[in-house]
Amino acid sequence: MTTETEAFLAEILPRQRAAERSIHDGDPEPRLALWSHTDPVTLYGANLTGSGWNELEPMFREVASWFSDSAEYEFEVIAAAASGDVAYTVGYERNRVTVNGEERTYTLRATHAYRREAGEWRIVHRHADYPPEGQEPPLSAAPTDPGQG
Repeated sequence: MTTETEAFLAEILPRQRAAERSIHDGDPEPRLALWSHTDPVTLYGANLTGSGWNELEPMFREVASWFSDSAEYEFEVIAAAASGDVAYTVGYERNRVTVNGEERTYTLRATHAYRREAGEWRIVHRHADYPPEGQEPPLSAAPTDPGQG
């Protein structure tokens, strides 16, 4: 029997990972499609912060313009829960990508909040930042993620 959280992760993670891979290749459209366009929506990003879909949409397009040649992207879920029409994930995003013409490898701590709208999960909040120096976790430090792959 599948739990509510397992069902949520099985539905959202493949779509979210694909959207993030796309934005790291310079294509914002899958991320735009995954996010709620209904306020309130908020972004506390590693480089940009905004509130409301009218602010976030152009920010996501700007972010996509920074990236190209995504060689590797992974979202490692550390914790997650879903109940009714709300859910969250907490984890680490690992990237090997070209940023403004320079190859970079980095990790972000990322927290997302989700809301189910018309039967489909949408992201309504993202907070991402760099781990404090010396505190980046080893790969696969998390419990098994049923939606990983």
